[in-house]
Amino acid sequence: MQASLAGKIALVAGGTRGAGRGIAVQLGAAGATVYVTGRTTREQPSEMNRPETIEETAQLVEEAGGHGIPVRVDHLVPDEVRDLVARIDAEQGALHILVNDIWGATTMEWDKSVWESTLDIGLHMLRLGVDTHAITSHFALPLLIRQPGGLAIEVTDGTDEYNAQNYRASFFYDLAKAAVNRMAFLLAHDLKPHGATALSLTPGWLRSEAMLDEFGVTEANWRDATGRIPHFAISETPSYVGRAVAALAQDPEVSRWNGKSLSSGELAKVYGFTDLDGSQPDAWRYMREVQDPDNPADTTGYR
Repeated sequence: MQASLAGKIALVAGGTRGAGRGIAVQLGAAGATVYVTGRTTREQPSEMNRPETIEETAQLVEEAGGHGIPVRVDHLVPDEVRDLVARIDAEQGALHILVNDIWGATTMEWDKSVWESTLDIGLHMLRLGVDTHAITSHFALPLLIRQPGGLAIEVTDGTDEYNAQNYRASFFYDLAKAAVNRMAFLLAHDLKPHGATALSLTPGWLRSEAMLDEFGVTEANWRDATGRIPHFAISETPSYVGRAVAALAQDPEVSRWNGKSLSSGELAKVYGFTDLDGSQPDAWRYMREVQDPDNPADTTGYR
């Protein structure tokens, strides 16, 4: 990808690992300066207790051709987010791209109703997955709208269409992800008069660092996991959703997506980018047409 985002300033909130890391790196590959935030640094891990750090992500941004700036921020702490935005303003004088990919949940209680769920865990998940996005938008968007053309992306799990028709594994998880989709719709209303665009974006079945660990595979041999979960064949790398964000950020007509709920697989068809292996997995269509009806795993025509 040509460095057509040179001179653009991006904030990837929650860029330590997974989709956030993939997005930060691909924005860097397009030439952007990327502020990478999260709670895990080389000196201080977060409650997730994972090895990935914001410094590593920033280094990957540099290696891709951009400029990576790691800043430790707890996005649940308003003062820390306020200070982050003030720093970006002081150092750059602008913010062109905001990506809210903050998550950080550690305990997942799948297939549990609201009364079966541990209340403290569920409410903490909502704080991590919803409050952080609202806090970050509150402080960052006034800088983003200072000049027209800004782009705000809410990263979630599942399109509006899919989530509206499917129970997403547990009460609190479903609520958190649906709220982020709605948040993008609301931001689109608020940003439109300022010439800025907001949308929500979901990857498909993501081969994040944690997911690869869960299946006991690496990116090099990830297909071995299909022996355990055949539908894992539709999975994608974090670079795929990263390329979706880079394509959106370079689109002079990105306002056509204002308020929309989009997926990496859908946008690949529009912009022509591929995953690292040259394929174009369309996970949400696959789940609707193959996985959910309990058909045999077959990605023919879906990647």
